[in-house]
Amino acid sequence: MAGNPHQLEISRLHEFEEVQVAFSKMWNLSVDMEAAPRESRMQNKKSDIGVRRASNKKRHQNLQSIMQIPEHFKELSIRMFDALDDSVAGKETVLERRRTFLRREHIEKIAYHIQGMNIECFHFGSQSEGTTTPGLQSDIDFLQSDNRFNIMTVWEDWRTGMYNLLMLHDNTTPPQQYLLQVIQRYTPEPATSLTDDRLVRKDSGQILFSAERWKSSIAYNARDRGEATKNGPSVSWVPNWDIVQACHVRKPLPEIQHWIDRCRGKHWPPVQLLEAARIAPCFLVPAGHPDSDYKREEWRLSPNLIERMLTFSFNMTQIKCYIVLKLIKKSLFAYIVGDAITSFHCKTLMFFTIERTHPSLWCEHNLMFVLLLCLHVLRRCLRLGRLPHYIIEGVNLFDGKVSKLPQKRLLVYIDSLIRNNLQDVFCIGIDNISCRSQSCSMRYTVQAGELRGVCLSSSIRLLLKHDCLKRLIQVLTVFKHKQSSSHTTFEHKLKYVICNCFENSRNAMSKTAALELIKHFYALQISVQSSYYLRLQNGLDSENIRRVQYSLNLDVATSRLKFASMLYCSGHLQAAVRVLEDVERRYYSKVKAVCGCRQKRGDSDLKVFADMLLGNTDNSELPFAFCVNFSRQESHCAPFILLFEMNRNITDEEVKQRNFTEKHWMDSAEVDARPFLYYLQYLTYGGLGARNKQLHAWRVLESYICDIRNKINLYHQETAVNLLGHCYEMEGEYEGALNYYEESLGIYDTNNAAYWHVRRVLRLLRD
Repeated sequence: MAGNPHQLEISRLHEFEEVQVAFSKMWNLSVDMEAAPRESRMQNKKSDIGVRRASNKKRHQNLQSIMQIPEHFKELSIRMFDALDDSVAGKETVLERRRTFLRREHIEKIAYHIQGMNIECFHFGSQSEGTTTPGLQSDIDFLQSDNRFNIMTVWEDWRTGMYNLLMLHDNTTPPQQYLLQVIQRYTPEPATSLTDDRLVRKDSGQILFSAERWKSSIAYNARDRGEATKNGPSVSWVPNWDIVQACHVRKPLPEIQHWIDRCRGKHWPPVQLLEAARIAPCFLVPAGHPDSDYKREEWRLSPNLIERMLTFSFNMTQIKCYIVLKLIKKSLFAYIVGDAITSFHCKTLMFFTIERTHPSLWCEHNLMFVLLLCLHVLRRCLRLGRLPHYIIEGVNLFDGKVSKLPQKRLLVYIDSLIRNNLQDVFCIGIDNISCRSQSCSMRYTVQAGELRGVCLSSSIRLLLKHDCLKRLIQVLTVFKHKQSSSHTTFEHKLKYVICNCFENSRNAMSKTAALELIKHFYALQISVQSSYYLRLQNGLDSENIRRVQYSLNLDVATSRLKFASMLYCSGHLQAAVRVLEDVERRYYSKVKAVCGCRQKRGDSDLKVFADMLLGNTDNSELPFAFCVNFSRQESHCAPFILLFEMNRNITDEEVKQRNFTEKHWMDSAEVDARPFLYYLQYLTYGGLGARNKQLHAWRVLESYICDIRNKINLYHQETAVNLLGHCYEMEGEYEGALNYYEESLGIYDTNNAAYWHVRRVLRLLRD
């Protein structure tokens, strides 16, 4: 049955957005359920409350008859609860992580749409759930799904013009696994020839879309981004990231419906979640079953969105119980089974335990008891040699992960752990849990220099914001690079992006992400227009200046520095000085540089962000400053010396040495904000004849660059040194200029504009 693909995609998108809104509301409410978990949950089940109350009461009585809560567990639970708060597993940090990663999803999606790609993006796993701590060192899980693929469950799902793939599953296929048969794009008939390296022919003659070849194709296409690492369904070229290229399954699946039917009438999952799960898309990820004959071709059904909704419905005790399970997994279990037990095993244990226990048990003073219940579930699974998937029936999560012998070893240890009333949990070294939880009096005598409580929580919030801003700048950089090599005009494309960014956003979260991007695109548009006026030798009029003011609050310094540079280039030196003085007042010592081009070791160091808090007296403005970037379209708004940065290579061989990221920005001028501030002051004071102030700006620039403590905020150190060398050159001190240009080449000996400067100064010395 063919239809209008565009209209079908729009209807699917609207349905999917409803799911996003549904579980977004759910996680906002769920962490507030700690104060009265029973009352909050009872509101979700009024329709059949009588039947379930009797069932829950009987289950609760049976549970208490089997297990009595030890007296000392209450005190231990409160200690562990407080220790986890100190380790930044409190409510505010959990919410901040969730908000940040959901916003980043939308930024990624908009970034792909800007590039003309119809791709959905999702952050899954511990970072986006908020169920991690610094010591757990959780990876970032990122999933992409290309909407050009149409996954068919029946032949009627075929759509013309799309990459149609029919899901195949029979009695020989393991549960959760599917083969994908290739169906032709313009006629609803099976493909008969291998037209693509990703395709293989089955013994029956069917053409299959191979999961393993799909991953190999991804790794090959990303070869210029760095060495790709394969890990299960992930093919990643980014350290500490798991990146999965998957396919959406938007049609109802019997596996999901069977789970929904099984859960109806229970106190958990709540009714609203089951309704959202009914229309939530699933994914097919490229991973086969380890014992299957077609493991290289198979795709695994993954209900990631449903699992995320389940985790988002956790209250704070459940979140902390899950975190403790992961701490046990990473520390205590690791000595016995290595990394065989995963976070997903822990999450599955949580799902089964929450479903089978009374809601009133999940409160702060019962934390150790509910943890004990989770370990009882694991012990039972190890005895049976089987940990079922919570949603998809027939799947054993031990398969291919934990073999029989490690299962027996782990079972022996868990028996011991339970008999000793979980005493080993209080010896966990990660996040200094052992010291934090030993006694209330010791909570304030942790290791010297360690970040604690509010300080650590605030540091993590700054780190999350830093990473989000960094990614936003990367999106802008890629856009500028793509447009500089396209046939469409730069400004026309900018206007199109600004108009469409917001219009394609359908909920509050996506609108927020779109507005953040639009502010940066609008600032870029103003700069490009101003450069055009200056190229025509037209000065900036009051209308240009008025429009610039709308984009001044992107960060502490960068947008204002670009404005000052525009004013300097148009001859408005007094106005430029006033703007620069305003920047200097705002730019206190603890402002952190944000660069989308290069990495530094301190970019993820929480102590760096804690140090920023010490000098920030104005909490209304984020203490970040982006690097100042001038594209070729903005060249008339930049000082002349920066034009060399747009042509930093001497030979074509240097261009070939650039890596994937460098190719995006090295045709622009990129300079750290603080050195650029002092350099602009040197130029403007010189233009006004304020010699003492000019010399002072020169000395401050040199002092800043030469101070080793500032290296952490110098991402473009070679460019900063070039600016200092140019100051020496303008002063007529050519030997000093040459020394600094050569120092710059010592930092980066290729793709460095210093080569041009050295040649120029050598000519001046000869003359």
